[in-house]
Amino acid sequence: MGTPLAGVAPMFAICFFGFGLGKRLQQKKPGDSLTYGQIFMAGGLAGVFTTGIMTPGERIKCLLQVQADSKMKKYAGPLDCAKQLYREGGIRSIYKGTAATLLRDIPASGMYFMSYEWLQHTLTPKGGSRDDLSVGRTLLAGGIAGICNWAVALPADVPKSRLQTAPAGMYPNGIRDVIRQLIKEDGIMSLYKGFTPVMLRAFPANAACFLGYEVTMKGLNWMSPDN
Repeated sequence: MGTPLAGVAPMFAICFFGFGLGKRLQQKKPGDSLTYGQIFMAGGLAGVFTTGIMTPGERIKCLLQVQADSKMKKYAGPLDCAKQLYREGGIRSIYKGTAATLLRDIPASGMYFMSYEWLQHTLTPKGGSRDDLSVGRTLLAGGIAGICNWAVALPADVPKSRLQTAPAGMYPNGIRDVIRQLIKEDGIMSLYKGFTPVMLRAFPANAACFLGYEVTMKGLNWMSPDN
């Protein structure tokens, strides 16, 4: 639990920064409306930005979670895990699974932001603006966006986690070997392991995330309306 808690604040800060940058790069002038395809691409850029934090954090988290079910305790905690990984294989070991994380996060983040923007537009009262949305509708839009995100992410997340916890050299071709083995052993549905608990978490977590984002943006705009 310590690893994701330490990384969640900078991860979301970088995620929303990447999304905002992705939108600005596609606008000819500030305030231009974007298509949903362009919003998807901006979200994909956010996924690229977060990989630098997500990969080592999830590598450590996954190893500690697997260890929790084992009688052998190799790591004393997140910091000890990071130190041992570095001693064993340097920074490359800590960032094992980077390509797999990108494979998951680029399309998932694109879907995340695109679905949220679409829902915000759909739920906006006729003749009003998104600033008129109630707290309940913002929570609904954020929660459903979280579900859409994980519906796209989960088939890549399962093999990513398997790859990050595998012994060195077990999968010489990386994520491709993992996916082939999972499907061969348990079928295509093995890529959706953990679907129910992931979705049960996705709605409230992302509803709260987007509500916090909207409240923060309104507060910042109120304090500094010209910036």
